[in-house]
Amino acid sequence: MKTSAYVRLEVRRNLRNRRFFIFSLGFPLVLYFLIAGPSRHEQSFSGTGIPIPLYFMVGLASLGAMNAAVGAGGRIAFERVVGWTRQLRLTPLRPRVYLGTKVLVAYLTASLTIAVLYVAGLSLGVSLSAGKWLQMTALLLVGLLPFSALGIALGHLGAEAVGPTIGGLSGLLGFLGGVWFPVGDGIMGDIARALPSYWLVQASHVSLGGAGWSTAGWCVVVGWTVALTVLAVYAYRRDTRHV
Repeated sequence: MKTSAYVRLEVRRNLRNRRFFIFSLGFPLVLYFLIAGPSRHEQSFSGTGIPIPLYFMVGLASLGAMNAAVGAGGRIAFERVVGWTRQLRLTPLRPRVYLGTKVLVAYLTASLTIAVLYVAGLSLGVSLSAGKWLQMTALLLVGLLPFSALGIALGHLGAEAVGPTIGGLSGLLGFLGGVWFPVGDGIMGDIARALPSYWLVQASHVSLGGAGWSTAGWCVVVGWTVALTVLAVYAYRRDTRHV
């Protein structure tokens, strides 16, 4: 199978997946309108001076993009169950092309989720400068790297319980990362700042007046990306040996 043909096939298959549209696009969108819609004219969330539509737009954009990236693991697990990955291994398709395509498709689904939340925010009156939109989006895309690797690793490590695992893990990471409320100090704050989900949320908070990532933030994101990439490659090779 040619690389270009495989990439096109993967993109079409994922865009035709109804569960993708329900959970990756529909869920954060409906949640956003339920939370921010009734308070669209409130200009200070919990006394922060940040409009409620803006605060929850960036938080849910982070959460939705993370879910979309990690959710690639569910699709990989399904492909393993039905024998699709076994068929691919009978073709000349190289492992790096396979893994690279999975990352590409994860980014495509995550980018669609971010775009949908941006449009929803605009519909509720969110207004940002072009520089803020671009800076926030660029950092979000970088911050998704460890989650793309995590999705691939989970997809190849197990198939039976991967769905609940992905859902529970994404929810926990979003909670600890500060999607729903600002992260404070203390032990919980230290734990949060050691997680990539915290810095993914901080990427979106550039639009709220944040300064972007500190050196520590870059180190956390890079460290988790390297570690989870190694895990993803290990899981893929182990899965290959068992076929």
